[in-house]
Amino acid sequence: MALRNWRERIDCLLKHEHFVEALSLAWSFHEGTAKAVVGLFGDPVKRKGVVGDKMVEILFQFAEHALKKCPEQGKIQVMEQHFHDVVPVLVDYCLLLKRTDLMFNQLYSRLVENMVAKGVFLESLESYIVADRLGHLTTPIMKDLLAHYHGNGMMDSLERCIVHLDVTSLDIQQVVQVCWENQLYDAMIYVFNSSMNDYITPMEKLFAVIGPPLRAGRGLTDEEVVMGNKLLVYISCCLAGRAYPLGDIPEDLVVQVKNQVFEFLIRLHSADSLEEEEVFPFIRTLLHFDTREFLNVLAMTFEDFKNDKQALEYQQRIVDILLQVMVDNPDFTPSQVGGLFTFLARQLAKPDNTLFVNRKLFDQVLEFLCCPDDDSRHTERQQVLLELLQVGGVVQFNEERLLALAENAKFYQICEFLYEKKHLYDRIIDCYLRDPLRKGEIFSYIHNLMSMPGYSPEEKQMVKDKGLQHIQELVTLDPSKSADLVVFHYAKEVQQIISELQDDQLLFKFLNCLLEPREGHHSGTNLPLERDLHELLLGLLCRFAPQQLLSFLQTSQHYRLEEAIQITQKYHHNEATAYLLEKKGDVHGAFAVLLETLKEKLNLLTAEGDRGVEGDGRLNKEESDSESTLTRVTDSLNDIIALCHRSSDNLYQQQREVLWFPLLETMMASQKLVKGLNAEHTFEVLKELTMKVLNCMSSFISLPAIIQRILQDPVYGKGKLAEIQGLILGMLDTFNYEQTLLETTTSLLNHDLHWSLAHLRAAVTRGLHPRQDHCNICLQQYKRRQDSAEEIIVFSCGHLYHFQCLQQKDSGWGFTSEVQQRWSCYKCSSSQRGRGGLSTETKRGRSTSLAQTRVTSVYHDAGAEAHRKKVVVDATLDLQQEQSWDQLRCLYRGPSRLSILSELAHCRSNEKTGLLIPAQPGSEIFQLKLSPPPLLEE
Repeated sequence: MALRNWRERIDCLLKHEHFVEALSLAWSFHEGTAKAVVGLFGDPVKRKGVVGDKMVEILFQFAEHALKKCPEQGKIQVMEQHFHDVVPVLVDYCLLLKRTDLMFNQLYSRLVENMVAKGVFLESLESYIVADRLGHLTTPIMKDLLAHYHGNGMMDSLERCIVHLDVTSLDIQQVVQVCWENQLYDAMIYVFNSSMNDYITPMEKLFAVIGPPLRAGRGLTDEEVVMGNKLLVYISCCLAGRAYPLGDIPEDLVVQVKNQVFEFLIRLHSADSLEEEEVFPFIRTLLHFDTREFLNVLAMTFEDFKNDKQALEYQQRIVDILLQVMVDNPDFTPSQVGGLFTFLARQLAKPDNTLFVNRKLFDQVLEFLCCPDDDSRHTERQQVLLELLQVGGVVQFNEERLLALAENAKFYQICEFLYEKKHLYDRIIDCYLRDPLRKGEIFSYIHNLMSMPGYSPEEKQMVKDKGLQHIQELVTLDPSKSADLVVFHYAKEVQQIISELQDDQLLFKFLNCLLEPREGHHSGTNLPLERDLHELLLGLLCRFAPQQLLSFLQTSQHYRLEEAIQITQKYHHNEATAYLLEKKGDVHGAFAVLLETLKEKLNLLTAEGDRGVEGDGRLNKEESDSESTLTRVTDSLNDIIALCHRSSDNLYQQQREVLWFPLLETMMASQKLVKGLNAEHTFEVLKELTMKVLNCMSSFISLPAIIQRILQDPVYGKGKLAEIQGLILGMLDTFNYEQTLLETTTSLLNHDLHWSLAHLRAAVTRGLHPRQDHCNICLQQYKRRQDSAEEIIVFSCGHLYHFQCLQQKDSGWGFTSEVQQRWSCYKCSSSQRGRGGLSTETKRGRSTSLAQTRVTSVYHDAGAEAHRKKVVVDATLDLQQEQSWDQLRCLYRGPSRLSILSELAHCRSNEKTGLLIPAQPGSEIFQLKLSPPPLLEE
């Protein structure tokens, strides 16, 4: 019943041409994965047979439908896409049903009628072949496959298919010819190996291509290089028992193939050899193609030789041939020969070594590599010999003779290798210093050896002494690294090192690096006689780098002031001398030095202005010199003004005048001199500089004193007022500007202060509104208790208390003194303490009172007329008012905020003081007592 139902379902799908869904449904029934099949009675084999036949019928219908529905016209891509939707489904279900006969015969014979369908079918086979789901093709299909892939240039796909197929049924001659013509070497090798068990013919074919150009000394093409690489990999696979390009050689053929390959390699001549062919052509070809890789192939092969006597004989035979071919052969480079002996040294170093190599050959190659007359390939020959020694070849040589040859050939790395083996570490320093390629590494070597464990104190001392002997050479090589080395390891020998550095320029570079500030572990290293070193460097800076003087004097703290002053005075560096005098505290001395420098530059400027214009009025070449002199004058004036500024705050009025007036007189005198030299530009610049001096000194010296000094000056005293009109008008303009600025600023500050105080007063005088009409402790309404006079306290949080009730709860909540009373809300303080235990003095919330109102309620006997009584009200600031004060204080910073701050302190001293108000019904009187702060002080 279930089977019939599924047939009906499939027929329904076929009726609507849903072939793919029908095949999927039938396959699920075939495999028993459909829901209706679970628990179904019947023979599973019979069911599979019936369903399989039905699926075959569907496949035929699907193929016929695809051929009929194929668009006959249009783009070829549309037709290909049509069959790409059909053919892979047909192939896939044929393989699932294991009906390759159906696929290769009936279906293929039907699809071959359409050329597009045929091509899609053949191309679809590739994925199944590569995945090893299809390993055998019939002869006609294989023939069509070769023709189609070859005709469409799909040679890579063809090669991938061939190496996965059973080639016993192929036309070997045709396949080999196609592979060789299209460089499908992997497929060609696979066909020979798989179909004929022939592992030698592929090598002969490849050697025939790459051998002649290598023997002729020509370069190989890219195609020939690919062939050579494949040949090396193929030989390696054969000797290791692996099939090429994938899989393994049958176990019964492994030994046979290995012996065949060895016999082939050691052939004396090739099959079609000519008379001029050299012996062992195949080994020669591989050595010329890639010596290192061929030796690596042999090394990997020799690893597997254990107790195989035949293989050991082949190993010895190949080694003998290698020596015979390469030694004393000018066709091979030192690198190739060295690679051979490195390979031999590795083999001889093995514990189970059975190879025999004549030691004289090692001596011979040593002579060849260390030939001092051959400067070609020097680095290559040294590297080859070093590699040979590192793999154990040193046991094959006489070390004394090896060392002598290496020194003679200037193989300093070889010498280092031998010295290190003998623990002669001090002699390695000479190797680094003589080697032009590794000179810079000597600093790291000395530092590492002196710092690392594993070396005896005697060895380290020998290296240290050796480095000290070559210290001048090291400093010349790199002063910075030499200074680091001295800081780490030669701190006690600094004086000796300085005495050995004869060149002052070299000494300056060394000291400059040695005394520069350092970071890290040795930032605080103390050198012996450090003050003397800094003063010595100071003198060298004066000679070789005066532009660095001020920076050095400002950063260094290790020189003595008196000695430093003497050094800078000796070399006439006035700016540095002035800095030191100011640092010493001699401001007038520093001023005198800078003023003298300014006068010298002004005199130079005056001299240049005298000759700056030729008779015809054109600027001569000295105009640029005048500009540079003006720049130097400006810089010098800025320096002296900065000195006067720094010093004036600490001087009396008379002492300030001693600084500023000589500077002003100097500038006015130079301005007067230049005015008569017809140098308008220079005069204008000096005029601006003089005004700059006046503006700067007006901050420290009164205006009348400045004007009086100008009028008393002999330069201007006898002249007309017009000569000093510019100076006086400039001073007056500056005065007017500053006066206007001060008045405007004061007006703005007063306006802002008035606005802030008005808002503050409004905030302070606002009323308090109780939340309830009863006491929050006794819960009785305060208006109903008329038996006695009592006071009521209202907090800014809105809570209300009887004074007696709050006083009874005063354990930690309030206190009374003769001067003032301070209270905090009992209810709010209780909740705050319960949450965090914070006191009202440390944390103030909205429920904690900053401004409290204390109300006094007075009642007489029943029926008595209530009377009013005015009381004095004291007020402090709550949180909002406190923030207002803080904002106001931030707005006005400077001397004019002193009044505000003092008033703010007064307000804070009255903080938390209650307001006393008579609490008679309908007769409450509130009177605020608050003294607003005065306006800002001028």
